[in-house]
Amino acid sequence: MERVEQLFNALWQDYTQRLCPSAGQVHDLLEEGEPLLNDHIALRTFNLPQVGLDRLAAPFIAIGYKPCGKYHFEAKKLYAEHFEHPNPLAPKVFISELMVGQFSSLLQETVRDLVNQVPEEAMHDPAFLYGGRLWDLDYATYELLSAESEYAGWLAAHGFGANHFTVSINQLEQFTEIHEVNHLLRHNGFVINESGGEVKGSPEVMLEQSSTMADRVPVNFSDGVREVPGGFYEFAKRYPAADGELYRGFVEASADKIFESTNQ
Repeated sequence: MERVEQLFNALWQDYTQRLCPSAGQVHDLLEEGEPLLNDHIALRTFNLPQVGLDRLAAPFIAIGYKPCGKYHFEAKKLYAEHFEHPNPLAPKVFISELMVGQFSSLLQETVRDLVNQVPEEAMHDPAFLYGGRLWDLDYATYELLSAESEYAGWLAAHGFGANHFTVSINQLEQFTEIHEVNHLLRHNGFVINESGGEVKGSPEVMLEQSSTMADRVPVNFSDGVREVPGGFYEFAKRYPAADGELYRGFVEASADKIFESTNQ
């Protein structure tokens, strides 16, 4: 587990410093004398050979993770897979990729120009997973991509890093329901993602989720610094499956709405 912990510690440092500075405040509100259990992280990429889902999965597979589920988001034109480690305490990993070929020729050309700037050697070091943007980008190009796909604009602006971490509600003693956590967060000034309802999922699908709306964070574009949506924090409560074990997968309808936590 040492290699797993090292990788997730690096992802956490990048996430809290660059993408979601408010994460520390969430911890202050929810920690009960021991570290919060992280249910999963999510990573975003483009489905181009240089940077596709398989490239992001490789460093996790190298430390014992295995693919466990496939997901399709037709409206957002995304494909995703989730990965699990044999140690159940290790966070799950959810990796999605934008199906670039399903978009306009302008978006396709723009994204390919960005990805073509990525040095091949950079993708051989697992540090790329939390290394941020590997291409130059001006603000107008960010706006152009965002107008067609919020996901494309977000990824173009931020590059690689954990889009979110996820608190496991099952571990908490003070709170047993997601709406209780949402209430506490609202009381402390957080905005909750209400797309599809503030609690997505149900006991019937064995998973309930909610999330904050993304922090607005400064990004260095080639023509100046602008504030844009960064990372957010998610909360998940899992229910037992027929075998009595907690459900370990994801629910497409719910995940679809969690993606919208980075909408402007």
